[in-house]
Amino acid sequence: MVIAVDFDGTLHTGDFPNIGEIADGAKECMKQLKKDGHYLTIWTCRCGDKLTDAVNWLLSQGIPFDRINEHDPENLARFESNSRKIYAHLYIDDKQVGGLPSWGEIYDYVCKVENDYKQKQR
Repeated sequence: MVIAVDFDGTLHTGDFPNIGEIADGAKECMKQLKKDGHYLTIWTCRCGDKLTDAVNWLLSQGIPFDRINEHDPENLARFESNSRKIYAHLYIDDKQVGGLPSWGEIYDYVCKVENDYKQKQR
């Protein structure tokens, strides 16, 4: 599945423009999601030097990702458009309704959604 993950307040504890400490469980969850075969897009409003800071931080923390603010090329071909809204099966964001669950809860939820998605594909 394609999963869009917010940066500020989600992968780290800081508030824009600062980058805080890595969120508890974020690195482990992101690594497991990648290992499970998910396509991970970092979804952020950062640009310019602030985006470069984010990329460097992600790399220094060993947090895997496939793209930043860009569509999975397969979806570009599938939908024949390059809209500003990043297509994903799931969006993980601290601003979501109800707030950000723990990264353990996020992983469990992703597994449930993936299972449901696979059942529908049969």
